[in-house]
Amino acid sequence: MANRAEKPVTVTLGALTGLAQGHVASGRYASVSEVVRAGLRALEREEVALDAILKARVAEALADPAPSIVQDDVFAALKAHHAKHSTDKPKA
Repeated sequence: MANRAEKPVTVTLGALTGLAQGHVASGRYASVSEVVRAGLRALEREEVALDAILKARVAEALADPAPSIVQDDVFAALKAHHAKHSTDKPKA
């Protein structure tokens, strides 16, 4: 956690300034700095959760017993699908 001995950081919030000031005005936070710290903590929680989801999906994919598909075959199928559907539609 940050302490007062650390060097201050200047942050430009742009359009988010009003939102941060609104949180201070509501009394929930004592300063815009508190709002920014809370936002960074929330971002960290979100990234940890996303990382856990991604790791679970990778583990699930690696554990899938279905045979792998060769990359060239996948791209060939996608190109064929795209070619078929792009020629079926009238051009504007």
